[in-house]
Amino acid sequence: MAGSGRFCVTIGREPGDIAAAQALRTRAFATGEGDGDRFDALCDHLLVRDCRNGAVVCSARILACADGRGISRSYSAQYYDLSALTQYRGDMAELGRFCIDPGAADPDILRVAWGALTRYVDDNNIEMLFGCSSFAGTDTSIYLDTFAVLRDRYLAPPRWGPGVGSGDVFRYGAEARVADVREGMRRMPPLLRSYLLMGGRVSDHAVVDRQMNTLHVFTGLEIDAIPPARKRLLRADGAEI
Repeated sequence: MAGSGRFCVTIGREPGDIAAAQALRTRAFATGEGDGDRFDALCDHLLVRDCRNGAVVCSARILACADGRGISRSYSAQYYDLSALTQYRGDMAELGRFCIDPGAADPDILRVAWGALTRYVDDNNIEMLFGCSSFAGTDTSIYLDTFAVLRDRYLAPPRWGPGVGSGDVFRYGAEARVADVREGMRRMPPLLRSYLLMGGRVSDHAVVDRQMNTLHVFTGLEIDAIPPARKRLLRADGAEI
């Protein structure tokens, strides 16, 4: 177990790692039942613990893909047409089920988690991170300004941007809305905001998942797109872990 200050990090796929991640996800996503699926056994599970008592305060799962030809195994492939990404020849990793304990408010948790992910990316020569960023609930009207910001500033390039793979979607372009940028950024999920600050790009639509009571937005981050100054900060955080 590696750590920096108050928080410690492990990445593994033992049954105990999976159970700890599922328990936190059940609390964070308020599913009311065990939050597990068939993808858990395929993934590495990043766990951030409070070093004082061992409590898991953050988790994420990571599915490594040798290149785009393995992307059909991913969680995201259930919801999106990822055929453009099958041509991607760099090593990739899907980041999913990222969550922080609702009762934990320390900003260092997110910093430590991204530092650990940075080390994982560097150690495994990952060239792209991707996954589904989740919005709470399925009411798209709450997030119209956020979707307008995504439409105007952050759409993925055609060479790898995902197509529609699910029938229940909300297309950002369907609204001729002028974005209130401040309101749009305020309502944006923190994980998605972090991706975008690093150079991430998104699908041109959201998937409405009524079973999980969420809206999914496909998010991709090419590692080469991360600004050099931010890379240095991320690697410095990773070096402390």
